[in-house]
Amino acid sequence: MDNIYFWVIFNVFVLGLLILDLFVLNKKTQTVSVKSALWWSAFWIGLAVAFNIFVYWWKGKNAAFEFLTGYLLEESLSVDNLFVFMLIFNYFRVPAEYQRKVLFWGIIGALVLRAFFIVVGVSLINQFHWMGFILGGFLIFTGAKMALEKDEEINPEKNPIILLVNKFLRVTKNYHGSDFFTRINGQLYATPLFIVVLVVETTDVVFAVDSIPAILAVSKDPFIVYTSNVFALLGLRSLYFALAGIMQLFHYINYGLSLILVFIGIKLVGDSGGWFEIDMKYALMIVAGILTLSILFSIWFPKKEEDHNDEEPKDESVEANENK
Repeated sequence: MDNIYFWVIFNVFVLGLLILDLFVLNKKTQTVSVKSALWWSAFWIGLAVAFNIFVYWWKGKNAAFEFLTGYLLEESLSVDNLFVFMLIFNYFRVPAEYQRKVLFWGIIGALVLRAFFIVVGVSLINQFHWMGFILGGFLIFTGAKMALEKDEEINPEKNPIILLVNKFLRVTKNYHGSDFFTRINGQLYATPLFIVVLVVETTDVVFAVDSIPAILAVSKDPFIVYTSNVFALLGLRSLYFALAGIMQLFHYINYGLSLILVFIGIKLVGDSGGWFEIDMKYALMIVAGILTLSILFSIWFPKKEEDHNDEEPKDESVEANENK
């Protein structure tokens, strides 16, 4: 079963679920309620748990621990994505009813890009043993940097992909419903919604640089690495709408994620050097414990009122090139 046919079946199944979600169950353009988002989050998490049981039956206990650790790791690292998505939507003033569609296409692109990164990453580690030291060191550095640096400002207008698009495509100033493209006086224009999708896609590439080395530290099995990534991404959209209103409360999450990255980096270096090996069940407990504590600390020690006044979103929109 561990062959090309399984990969085709698995990806068709995932794509089918996404199409069912967007075009059948949620075909109407509407704002996603917190209640609906919570139900969908529960569905995706339940599906991941069911798949984990399948992994246990098929590949054994250690593989099941690897999948669950990888899934939890990727899901926790996705919290950073949620903050950035919120900033992007605020910056471009994306109407709430169109955000679901943007995230749908963003996740489709992320699945393709991450599959590529995973194949390359697994091949490099299998071929060059010393890559484990480089990836481990990178994770430790990234974790320390995340803990010490303040949040970087998001500047979508400086995104190189957006600058490139503006050179070759006319872009309207205003949204045209949920359309990515429209025609004005017989000429094709991209809409700001298309630009937002590109920003989300290119932002995910940045996140993949951190998350793929992290999951490779948990498992070298492409099946485990890919499927845990997929299930984390599948639940990301619903998680965004479920937590959008309260994400700012979890101000200690970044410190928790930085500790997780440092721990995973140390684990990868230890495994690569043959100096020590951390059992996967203990690694799972440590990752889950750090994540839980960061959430609890955020609740026990909330930000001072003056600290979490968010900046007003910029009153800017994508400049049109209608005279081209």
